[in-house]
Amino acid sequence: MPEASANLYAHLRQAFPADLDATAIETDAGQYYSWRDLDRGTAMLANFLQSLGLPEGARIAVQVEKSVEALMLYLATLRAGYVFLPLNTAYQSAEIDYFLGNAEPAVVVCDARNFGWVSTLAFKAGTRWVFTLNDDRTGSLLERAAHASDQHAVVSKQSDDLAVIIYTSGTTGRSKGAMLTHCNMLSNALVLKDCWGWRSPQQGGDVLIHALPIFHVHGLFVAIHGALINGSKMIWLAKFDPKVVLRHLPHATVFMGVPTLYARLLAEPGLNKSAARHMRLFISGSAPLLLDTFKTWQDRTGHTILERYGMSETIMLTSNPYQGERRGGTVGLPLPGVSLRVVDGQDAVLASGEIGDIQVKGPNVFAGYWRMPEKTAEEFTTDGFFKTGDVGRVDAKGYMTIVGRSKDLIISGGYNVYPAELESFINDLPGVAESAVVGVPHADFGEVGVAVVVARPGVQLDAGQILAALKARLANYKVPKQCHVVADLPRNAMGKVQKNLLRTQYS
Repeated sequence: MPEASANLYAHLRQAFPADLDATAIETDAGQYYSWRDLDRGTAMLANFLQSLGLPEGARIAVQVEKSVEALMLYLATLRAGYVFLPLNTAYQSAEIDYFLGNAEPAVVVCDARNFGWVSTLAFKAGTRWVFTLNDDRTGSLLERAAHASDQHAVVSKQSDDLAVIIYTSGTTGRSKGAMLTHCNMLSNALVLKDCWGWRSPQQGGDVLIHALPIFHVHGLFVAIHGALINGSKMIWLAKFDPKVVLRHLPHATVFMGVPTLYARLLAEPGLNKSAARHMRLFISGSAPLLLDTFKTWQDRTGHTILERYGMSETIMLTSNPYQGERRGGTVGLPLPGVSLRVVDGQDAVLASGEIGDIQVKGPNVFAGYWRMPEKTAEEFTTDGFFKTGDVGRVDAKGYMTIVGRSKDLIISGGYNVYPAELESFINDLPGVAESAVVGVPHADFGEVGVAVVVARPGVQLDAGQILAALKARLANYKVPKQCHVVADLPRNAMGKVQKNLLRTQYS
C-alpha cells in the first residue's frame, strides 16, 4: 500500500459516490447531510486543527454527545493525521482525570455543559486547547472552524501509524489504551464489506440505521466505517428508540445493535415480517445474544440475526456467515486474515469442542497498549498471538462459542466453573428473561457461584426452585450456592453486564 494512500480517511473518501450531492446522512431530527457536506466539513475541521500547530501524533480527546458534527471531528482527526481518543459520555471527573493524565492530549473537546470541570482537568494535564461541541451544531469548535478553508489535502500516513486510542472498560484495574493503526481499521473495514455483502450504489445500495453510541468500536468503527467505505447512506439516530427504529425500517436495509436493543425491539407490537420486509441484514454484537432472542427474532421478522465477535483491541474477529448457516449461540467463523486458536494454560492448541483460552493474530490486531510496554508484552505470545482474555470452544465445523472471560472463571473446590454455561441453563428455565453468574469468595471452596436472575414480565420466580432445577441437571460443584431474583442487571453503555458490580454486591 503506497504511503500516500495509507490514511484511512483517504480510503473512505475514495468510496464516496460520484454524486456528492446525494444524501449521506439523514438524522432523526430531519436534517440532511450530503457527501459533499461531509467532505467540506471534515476539511474545515482538519484545517482548523492543523492551524493550532499541533505536534506529530497529537491526541484529540473527545467526550461529546452523538452528532453528525462529532462524526466529522473524528474523520477530520484522521484526515489531518492526528490520533483520535473517544471517551464515553458517562465518564465522570475521576475517570476523565485519569484518561487525560495518561494520554496527555493536545486538544480536548467536550460538551459546553461540562466545560468548567473538564477544562480544569485538561489544563492540569498539560492540554493547551479545550473546545466545546454540542449536539445542536453549536460550540466553540464549530465557531472557530467556520473560518477555515473547505479544501484540504489528506495528510499522508503509513499503514502502521497510530490512528486511534480507545480505552478498555477497565473492569479489572485501570483502563488500558488500545492503540489502533490506520491498517488495523482499514483492513477490518474491507473484510467486513465483503463478508457482510454490502451492496454498492450500483447494486441498489444499502442504507444503515445507526442507533449506537460513537465512543465505542461497534458504533464508531464497525458501523460507520462499514457505511462510508461502501458509499452507503446512514439514517442517524441520536439515541436508540425502538419506535423510531421501527419507523425507519422500511427505508433501510442494515441494522446493527447490541442484544439489549433487539430485546427492546421485540417488545414492540409493531415488529413483524411486514415491518422488516425491506431489510437485508440484522447484526448483533458487543455482548452475548440470548438464544431465545435469536429464535424469537426469526419467528417475528423472518430474519436470522448475524452474531459476530470482536474487541476494542482487535475490532472484529469472527462472524457468522452472510451466506450460509448462522448458528444461534455462536459468534461464527474467523474472518479472512484472522488466525484464531483455543489453547490450554501452556498455549498448546486444544481439540475441537474443548474449552480454553482464545488467542488471535491478524492485521486487525492492535499495536499494543498506550505507554504500557510491559503489559503489551505480557498479552502477546512469543509467536505473536494476542491473548484475548476470553474463554471459548470451536466445534468441528469451525464455529466459535464464547464461554466467558478468563477473569470470570470460577474455581470452586479445585474445579473450573464457566459462568456462561450456567447462564445458558438458567436462561432456558421457564419464566427467566436473563441471568448472570459470578464468583465470590468462600472460606471452604475458595470461590463459589452466585446466580442473579431477571424474570420475564408478569412472572414470579422462586430462587430455591431455580437452584433445585440446576441440581437436577448439572454436576453439584457447578451449581451456584446462592440465587437472587432482581428487577434488572447492571449494564454499561454497550449493554454488557457489569459483573464486577455484581461481585462487589454479593461478595
